[in-house]
Amino acid sequence: MKLVVVGGGSTYTPELVSGLARDRGVLDVDALVLHDIDAERREIVGAMAKRMLAKQGYRGCLEVTDDLDRALDGADFVLLQIRVGGQGARLRDETLPLACGCIGQETTGAGGFAKALRTLPVILEIADRVRANASTEAWLIDFTNPVGIVTRALLDAGHRAVGLCNVAIGFQRSFARLLGVDPERVLVDQVGLNHLTWVRAVRVDGRNVLPELLAEHRDAIAEQSGHPPALTEELGAIPSYYLRYFYAHDEVLAEQLEGVPRAAIVAELERELLDLYRDPSVDEKPVLLERRGGAFYSEAAVGLVRALASDSPEVHVVDIRNGSTLPGLQPDDVVEVPARVDRDGPRPLPQEPLAPELLGLVQHVAAYERLTAEAAITSDVAVARKALLAHPLIGQYALVEQLAEQLLKEVAAAA
Repeated sequence: MKLVVVGGGSTYTPELVSGLARDRGVLDVDALVLHDIDAERREIVGAMAKRMLAKQGYRGCLEVTDDLDRALDGADFVLLQIRVGGQGARLRDETLPLACGCIGQETTGAGGFAKALRTLPVILEIADRVRANASTEAWLIDFTNPVGIVTRALLDAGHRAVGLCNVAIGFQRSFARLLGVDPERVLVDQVGLNHLTWVRAVRVDGRNVLPELLAEHRDAIAEQSGHPPALTEELGAIPSYYLRYFYAHDEVLAEQLEGVPRAAIVAELERELLDLYRDPSVDEKPVLLERRGGAFYSEAAVGLVRALASDSPEVHVVDIRNGSTLPGLQPDDVVEVPARVDRDGPRPLPQEPLAPELLGLVQHVAAYERLTAEAAITSDVAVARKALLAHPLIGQYALVEQLAEQLLKEVAAAA
């Protein structure tokens, strides 16, 4: 099996390498390729990966390169984890909307819109190179945000793709710890759109234990999700942390206006991590990496690759076409739901309809995602305005008019 990581110079990569090395008994990756266009990151992270694999006794081939076609040649799996524009672009995504009185976040609202505009053309170009060079059965696994919109664009273009986020596996590991059971016994029934999901059931050996969790661990769940216990109890579901941008809009906006942008914190963490990776004595992922975000990223990615390469189905929460899974959404919308996954691909598990208070918000954001994917490909300012108008965190024409043209111009200037 040949696995290629596009964006292999990411500070996340040692997390992935650690997972691959740990699971090499069940996942036979004999060729790992790290591709990155940043020479310094490629050298630092590539050397770190080499030391980690050597310590774990990896017998396969590791290649570090900036030649995309060579990297993709014959690949079976291609993991996309790029950040177009780097942390500087993320900082703009988080701060520019604040001047308009909008929440600044890299995947949600105006910031997520700007990131999608920058990212989709690059991702689609990479995907075309995958189609030309990789195995005809190769899978594209997208971890690049905004995952839902990126996955939609890949599927719209006919690529064999699936999106992946670490929110569900984070909940799974937390619930398992609270319940005192092995994580493998816990199925998190998380539904919605990427970064707009609710956990409506938590099954242990097939039995829904969510009511018990809410009754016995309300404070711990509130701390992890970022929502007050009363909200969770009233909804009968656990919202992901990203719902805080909607459910506590004014509070979050005030925090952002007064606080340090997350992008600035992450940029400093990345500098520290790269300094650690430069140390030739470091051959394990450092504890500092846990503060970078993306908890359990390696477990999620390795688990999904394992399932896609197997004849034995496993259940994973992934981003895929809706089909008829969630009534009220279009068949070609991309939803985030549990799916049964094997070498034939992911197939969503049956779902109960979304409650009205969930469905209304999901429909608004699904419309935004559809229009954003179109705007990113066409650069049509009218479509961009419609996308921002559809988003619940923006939705006012004066703001839309101001933001749409400015963001399109920024993307065009950076191209």
